[in-house]
Amino acid sequence: MPDGREGLWPRVVSCRVVSYRVLSCPIVSCGIVSPPPAAPGPPAPPRHLRCCCCCCGRCRGGGPVEPPLNAGRPRCPPSVPSRLFVRLSVCLSAPRSPRGRQQRAGTMAAKSKGSKQPGCFGYPLSIFFIVINEFCERFSYYGMRAVLVLYFKYFLRWDDNFSTAIYHTFVALCYLTPILGALIADSWLGKFKTIVSLSIVYTIGQAVMAVSSINDLTDHNRDGAPDSIATHIALSMTGLILIALGTGGIKPCVSAFGGDQFEDHQEKQRSRFFSLFYLAINAGSLISTVITPILRAQQCGIHSKQQCYPLAFGVPAALMAVSLIVFVIGSGMYKKVQPQGNIMVQVCKCIGFAIKNRFRHRSKAYPKREHWLDWASEKYSKRLITQTKMVLKVLFLYIPLPMFWALFDQQGSRWTLQATTMDGNFGAIQIQPDQMQTVNPILIVIMVPIMDAVIYPLIKKCKINFTPLRKITVGMFLAGLAFIAAALVQLQIDTDYRTFETSQLQHVVVAYGSNNTTLNAPITGGERYTLTVKNTVSGIDAQLLFDNVTSKPEEGKNLIRFINNLPWTVNVTMGGADFGELTTLSATNYSVFSGGRTDKIVVSTNADSCTATSNSLGFGGAYTIIINECSGNVAALNYSQDIPPNTVHMAWQIPQYFILTCGEVVFSVTGLEFSYSQAPSNMKSVLQAGWLLTVAVGNIIVLIVAGASKLSQQWAEYVLFAALLFAVCIIFSIMAYFYTYIDPNEIEAQLDEEEKQVKKDPDLQEKEEKEAEAVSRM
Repeated sequence: MPDGREGLWPRVVSCRVVSYRVLSCPIVSCGIVSPPPAAPGPPAPPRHLRCCCCCCGRCRGGGPVEPPLNAGRPRCPPSVPSRLFVRLSVCLSAPRSPRGRQQRAGTMAAKSKGSKQPGCFGYPLSIFFIVINEFCERFSYYGMRAVLVLYFKYFLRWDDNFSTAIYHTFVALCYLTPILGALIADSWLGKFKTIVSLSIVYTIGQAVMAVSSINDLTDHNRDGAPDSIATHIALSMTGLILIALGTGGIKPCVSAFGGDQFEDHQEKQRSRFFSLFYLAINAGSLISTVITPILRAQQCGIHSKQQCYPLAFGVPAALMAVSLIVFVIGSGMYKKVQPQGNIMVQVCKCIGFAIKNRFRHRSKAYPKREHWLDWASEKYSKRLITQTKMVLKVLFLYIPLPMFWALFDQQGSRWTLQATTMDGNFGAIQIQPDQMQTVNPILIVIMVPIMDAVIYPLIKKCKINFTPLRKITVGMFLAGLAFIAAALVQLQIDTDYRTFETSQLQHVVVAYGSNNTTLNAPITGGERYTLTVKNTVSGIDAQLLFDNVTSKPEEGKNLIRFINNLPWTVNVTMGGADFGELTTLSATNYSVFSGGRTDKIVVSTNADSCTATSNSLGFGGAYTIIINECSGNVAALNYSQDIPPNTVHMAWQIPQYFILTCGEVVFSVTGLEFSYSQAPSNMKSVLQAGWLLTVAVGNIIVLIVAGASKLSQQWAEYVLFAALLFAVCIIFSIMAYFYTYIDPNEIEAQLDEEEKQVKKDPDLQEKEEKEAEAVSRM
């Protein structure tokens, strides 16, 4: 059979004819046609050579056969045109089943079709469509996920714990569905149809998410708040389920589909393609994590201006639509391999049969076997059983790994919520809380080459045996340290938060010189008041003003209100907000403003108006601006700090991101490398599915631990997760100590040698079959 390389000729198997390579038709079989005998007796000598195409069935020739030259083989007469140059090859006599011939014909057709693919710089042109598709899809996924937890908290009005729980449920679902996608692609639709079908589902899900975040969709009274929050929740959950099914389903298909586009002799190009593919993933995630938080921070709306979640979700939806369109445009250039079945199904069936058979023969009367999987030998081959043993040996080491992902994926939930309580002012740049997630991909790009070129060689020079399992252990330990750092930052943040105890105050006495006044103060729990005092000609004017705020503003916003200390009524505007009319010694309600900016303040009276520019008030504080004077078109203002702003800078999160990223580089990259080095060549997909499953289980652990701990302090929860990972790290190090490294290639070579021996000695095979049958009967 052809292997895709030029200069090698096809063979026709299980026939008594010769085969040819013809430029106009790649597979040609030729047979010697003898004239029918006129009378009983030996047949007449062959007279004609007839060549027929195995693909189209058309035949050529039929002319006389020239005498053989040396080996007694017939050759085509000189009348055959030179452009139809053929090469004779000896046919094999080994019998083949019709199914084998169909598979061989399908493979030949795929190879032949692939050889006609247009190329660019030695690469199939189709891979560029696949790379663009992957970039747009990763932009869509990570862009949507970057703002998801804030959407839960500030739009759907869920608390921190419930927002975190739904976020990690969604991520877990995204890493469970790849198994379903792989089964559909390998056993039913094929990779191309699976990618197209689930991409349509994916695009619909993104569009539904964008629609669900439109505030005006149910804001019938135009007060700025959705009237039917249940509608938005239902649409959001529907969209997230569709997205999880789409992104997870195509995850195991796109990279493998790209690898299918290359011929066997293009190994170098295939390797570079996967590097380009990985670059597209990181570029899409990095750019989207920067852009979508900026889009979210914009103000948009028809009836009222709100944070622009529709734009933050709409752009990823548009990119997903572009991804689908680009992928479909390249349809005619793709090499589409038909589904051949999924090895995971065979592995699961083998394991299931071994367990069932072992349970059926659990009596002590039956002899024990070396390994419990050997109970599947009655039905499955020794090769499959041996390969399954190697896979299960690696999967056993996967058991402690989900705890790492339980901490790692909290970057998008707990750490993002932590950033909302910090100061994001980086001078000329204001960093949004959800933009801090970009630190991780940036550090990955920096740390991977440093680890490979500097750290690992230094460790090797120190003659330290830094095995893959030891690297994984170090990665888990670093992730625990990152959460200790996060807990220290959280302790510093908590010192900025004021708590208000329930007051036992009954009355207030205000004295100034010889004047005094008494105010009744029936303050109930959960309420907050501001005392205003003014000395007038008639005496002391004191009032208790009710405040409608008892906690720090969220997302680094500022709360601002005004108190009128002028003897007449004024009208106050700040930026685009109109506070309305304000009588003497009265206060407005708090209004929300972005932190770190200055706005124009206009104080208007019946006769005149005066202006002033506000101070830059930081992030996350509450302020009262007192209007003391308005003369000469200039307003004299006094600022009172009701709740202090955020004083812990977002830059303090960089150390915890750095430690966690170092742990990821050591853990994730090494884990995949170790898994592939210890697995059989045809079961890499099984380990890939197992690796993705550890991510899903890790996110489920977050739900369980966060729900069961009931800790009121966030820093305590960080310490709890770190302690759990340290404990798991110790368990994994013990498991790694007793692990014995294997060479799958050597084991498979031994299996090949045994199979050759069985073919040479049929009696040996019959003996093994009889032994297996005897064991089964026992």
